[in-house]
Amino acid sequence: MYPNLFSKYHRFTLMLVCSALLVSCDRILTPDFETEITEVKAGQYTLDPDHATVLWKLNHLGFSTFIGRFNDIAASLDFDPENIENSSLEVVINTAGLDINNPEFEEELRGDNWFDVENFPQAVYRTTSFVESTGENSFVFAGDLTLLGTTAPVNINVNFHGGGRNFLTRSNTLGFSANATFLRSEFGMARFTSFGVGDEIELEIHVEFMEN
Repeated sequence: MYPNLFSKYHRFTLMLVCSALLVSCDRILTPDFETEITEVKAGQYTLDPDHATVLWKLNHLGFSTFIGRFNDIAASLDFDPENIENSSLEVVINTAGLDINNPEFEEELRGDNWFDVENFPQAVYRTTSFVESTGENSFVFAGDLTLLGTTAPVNINVNFHGGGRNFLTRSNTLGFSANATFLRSEFGMARFTSFGVGDEIELEIHVEFMEN
């Protein structure tokens, strides 16, 4: 009985020590990580392409959500944490870099019935104004999306996750997630909307920005 009790105590103590070490390591690796937005550094930031995901989603005949992503993205952020309304964002997506894990259909989507990448190789999004705060670290910005040669207003909902010096890159880094919705038909991409293929596109975004 006593050896078994000692063994359980030993395991419990070891778990506590390991947990403490993990927490300590996290603080060593990111010693100045801040989740309070006003505590992070203002300035010019550039998207880290190795930590950037832009997903697009639409309804497929009511059966499922069809999901694709863009793999070729560039973005710049002018960040003012003290006056978030003065911040601005520009995103450039090379639409030929779309990825749906189906090479044959990817080529069809690059064609002139869909993204028409030969004539319109880029989609561009620029924020134009601050709309509102929706939480301590959540904000809505108005912006313009240019797709297939058409520009229309699209709001983006932004969540700030935190910032600090990344021990791997030694760069001051900011982390965000965001989402937005728009109607593809407003940009001239209305094919099959009358047959149940969704008109509304949902964007889901997860990104890190590095200080210039």
